[in-house]
Amino acid sequence: MFDAVTIGLGAMIGAGIFAALAPAAAAAGSGLMAGLAIAAVVAYCNATSSARLAALYPASGGTYVYGRERLGPFWGYLAGWAFVIGKTASCAAMALTVGAYAWPGQAHAVAVAAVVALTAVNCVGVQKSAWLTRAVVAVVLAVLAAVVVVCLTGSTGSTGSPSARADLATAVTFGGVLQAAGLLFFAFAGYARIATLGEEVRDPARTIPRAIPLALGITLVVYAGVALSVLSVLSPGRLADATAPLAEAVRAAGVPGLAPVVRVGAAVAAVGSLLALILGVSRTTLAMARDRHLPHALAAVHPRFKVPQRAELAVGAVVALAAATVDVRGAIGFSSFGVLVYYAVANAAALTLTRTEKRPPRAVPVLGLVGCLLLAFALPLSSVVSGAAVLAAGAAVYAVRRRARPGGPRSGKSRSGGPRAAGA
Repeated sequence: MFDAVTIGLGAMIGAGIFAALAPAAAAAGSGLMAGLAIAAVVAYCNATSSARLAALYPASGGTYVYGRERLGPFWGYLAGWAFVIGKTASCAAMALTVGAYAWPGQAHAVAVAAVVALTAVNCVGVQKSAWLTRAVVAVVLAVLAAVVVVCLTGSTGSTGSPSARADLATAVTFGGVLQAAGLLFFAFAGYARIATLGEEVRDPARTIPRAIPLALGITLVVYAGVALSVLSVLSPGRLADATAPLAEAVRAAGVPGLAPVVRVGAAVAAVGSLLALILGVSRTTLAMARDRHLPHALAAVHPRFKVPQRAELAVGAVVALAAATVDVRGAIGFSSFGVLVYYAVANAAALTLTRTEKRPPRAVPVLGLVGCLLLAFALPLSSVVSGAAVLAAGAAVYAVRRRARPGGPRSGKSRSGGPRAAGA
C-alpha cells in the first residue's frame, strides 16, 4: 500500500505544480482556485471509476484493459493509444523540465540523459523504482512545505497593484476557468500509474482501490495549500507572467535565498514524475503488445526482474528522441488532451458496471465522462487540433488492421482477471 501510494504521489506531486500554475493563472485570472476545484472534482470521479475497475481487472494496462473488457476492443485500443501517445509527450515535457532547471543551457542534453538513467532504473524492477520515488516525494514535499510557510509568513507588499488585480478579475470567463482546469488536471493525472501497475502490486483488488483515492486526496491538499500561499504574495497577473512561479513567490515573500532550493526541488520533482510516467507508459505498451496492437516482441517479460524490459527500452528510446526535439509547452497541451480522452473511456467503462460488481454511484462516472470531454475541448486550439488528429490517425490504423485481419486481435476477455499475468 505504501509503495503504491508513493508511486501515485511521485507522478502527481511532481513538476506540474511547479509549472502549471502560471499558464492556469493566465487562462483563469482570479478564477484560478475555481479551476483547481473543477480539476479536482473531475480527477476524483476519474480516480473512483479507475479504482473500481482496477479491482476487477488487476492487470497491466489500466484503461486500455477496462475499455477493451467493458466497451469492446476498439475503445480499449483508443484509450491505450491516447495514453501511450499523450504520456510519451508528457515524459518528454518532464525530461525537458529537468534540463531547464538543472542546466538551462543544455536542457535537451540533460533531458536525454535523465530518460536513459530512469529507463535503466525501471528495467531492474518496480521495487527499486518505488524506493527512488519515495526519496523524490520526500524532497519535493519538503520544498513545497517551505514555499507555503515562507509565503504565508513573509512580506505581502509585492502582490501587485489593486488596479492590476481588478483588471484581471474582470477578464475572468467560464471558458478561461475551464481551460485552467484542463491545464491543472495535467498535474493531477498521475494516479493512473497505480492502476497500470496492477500485476506488480501485492493484493491489487484490495490495495489499488484504497491507494488511488488516498494519493489523490494528499495531492489535492498539497496543491490547494501551494496555490493559496502563492496567490497570497503574487497577484494573478504577476503569477501568470512568471516563468518559475514558486521561485518568484519566495522572492516576493522576501526570502530570495530560497529560490535556488526551489529550483532544485523542481528538478527533483520532474525526475519523480518522469520515473512514474515511464513506468505507466511501458505497462500500457506491454498490454497493447500482448493484443498485437503494437509489435508483439514488446510483450516479453524479463525472467528475473519480472518487468516488461523490451517495452521499457522502446518507450525510453522514443521519449529520448522526443526530448531531444520537442517544445515543452506544446508537449504539455498535447498530453493533457490525450490523458483526458483516456479517462473519458475509463468513466464510460465504469458506467457498465453492475451492482454486484460494486459499481460507484452512477453520477460519478457520468460527471467524470462529461468533465473530461469538456476540459479536453476547452484546452488551447492547437492542442485540441493536434490531439484530435493523432487520435483519428490511430483509429484509421485500427480500421486498416481490422480489415486486413477479419478476426481481429484477441479480445483477451476475462472477467476474472484480464490478460495473462506477467511471469505467470
